[in-house]
Amino acid sequence: MSTANRKYKDSVFVDLFAEDEKAKENFLSLYNALHGTSLTATEDLKNIRLDQVLYMTFYNDVSYLVDNKIIVLAEHQSTINPNMPLRCLEYISRLYETIFESKEKYSRKLLHIPTPEFYVFYNGEEAYPSDTILKLSDAFIEKSSLPNLELTVKIINVNRQNRHPVLENCKTMYEYTVFVETVRRWKKADSQNGFQKAIEECIANDILRDYLKRKTKEVINMLIAEYDYDTDIAVQRQESLMIGIQQGIEQGIKRGSYQTKLETAKLMKQANCELDFIMQMTRLSKEEIEKL
Repeated sequence: MSTANRKYKDSVFVDLFAEDEKAKENFLSLYNALHGTSLTATEDLKNIRLDQVLYMTFYNDVSYLVDNKIIVLAEHQSTINPNMPLRCLEYISRLYETIFESKEKYSRKLLHIPTPEFYVFYNGEEAYPSDTILKLSDAFIEKSSLPNLELTVKIINVNRQNRHPVLENCKTMYEYTVFVETVRRWKKADSQNGFQKAIEECIANDILRDYLKRKTKEVINMLIAEYDYDTDIAVQRQESLMIGIQQGIEQGIKRGSYQTKLETAKLMKQANCELDFIMQMTRLSKEEIEKL
């Protein structure tokens, strides 16, 4: 089945900040923590999250129109994708299309468009800086001190040990971070009942208590979908790597290149392929492969 046709349920992050009955309150608290403001009027928020978002483009996004800005939030529990600025560029273009009619763009009157801001909250297990800025221009083949097109994405590491100020200033984000840590710990300890036990522990410790008591069953279903999503991505990455390996083998056979065989064997080692399999596919000796 084509990946473009796969659909996934909302993540807990999305539900908490975009879909739940208290989502606007939660979002506004996070917005204030990011901007040092004290906005309280949730009725001024407009949820403009895209529907039918393409799989592998955005899965866990939150998008609001507020204070003359478009705020796009996303959560990453896995390795940060360096192509986030490009993905955000595609995303914001589609958002602007939903806000303005096509004919407005051809008017002689200047359109005043809300300023976009992009944030990614990282709570993965790998080490990552507290604050990082990814720029679209970093990907340009031809570098320029003043690029004609730029887009920046702010990555915030919200793991508790990082002690980022946003956790001190937004109670919901702090509790969500604790929730993620608890789920991760229980999932490793009890793969069968881990989600349920994590929710019970959080409720007992007053972590997202109201939310989790109201939506225990829904949260478990969302967690199952999230973990299936992460597993699917991992499988696709492995499949892509193996396809690259196979292509390398075929090219090596056609060229008869010893160097190509070495590079292919190195890729296969990185993919944790068995030594015998590598020897069979590359026709290299055990000693040659072990030296890589």
